[in-house]
Amino acid sequence: MAEARVSVDLDQFNCPICLDLLRDPISVNCGHSFCMSCIKTKWDQDDQRGVYSCPLCRENFTPRPVLGRNPMLAAMVEKLKKANVAEESLAGPGDVECDVCVWQKHKAVKTCLVCLASYCGTHFRLHNELNPGNKHKVIDAAGKLTDRVCLDHNKLKEVFCRTEQCLLCHECAMFHCKGHETSTVKRERSLRQSSAKTLMDQSETTAHSA
Repeated sequence: MAEARVSVDLDQFNCPICLDLLRDPISVNCGHSFCMSCIKTKWDQDDQRGVYSCPLCRENFTPRPVLGRNPMLAAMVEKLKKANVAEESLAGPGDVECDVCVWQKHKAVKTCLVCLASYCGTHFRLHNELNPGNKHKVIDAAGKLTDRVCLDHNKLKEVFCRTEQCLLCHECAMFHCKGHETSTVKRERSLRQSSAKTLMDQSETTAHSA
């Protein structure tokens, strides 16, 4: 319920001219609100006529109203913006969760191959403060880390051995897979996706011709 309410409120606080969230919001005499820069540009164009209108309800004003920032509206927009960012940063289905967050799990942005843990933005900054000098190997957030990292060498399993049909890190591949047919994980994934697409296309062609 709270998530839906934040979304609706944000839509209500969009500027009718630029359609983005209000920036330096002002309210004109009719009660409608706009970005300061948007309504100023609009009324600069109305200078020749000497009549200034609300772009939403078309009510006319003469002389040109003095524009003043609405501090209460600005504070409300800022709170809504922060609430929306907080909601968006929470981990959802399929997202990699931060291993440090306790009450609400946020989306992880980085994974440390030394700590074998994933971190949200806040906890990743803390991780860097506790481990200065970039000594830890860090990658983009990755799930099921124990399946993707070689525990002997703390390195990603980036080599696919076609002979043994298994994933290894480069060091393990050099030692265990001499003379074997190997490929990078990225290339193997691409080949399998291509093969799957070819099979689907052939299946559709057969179905249409039947």
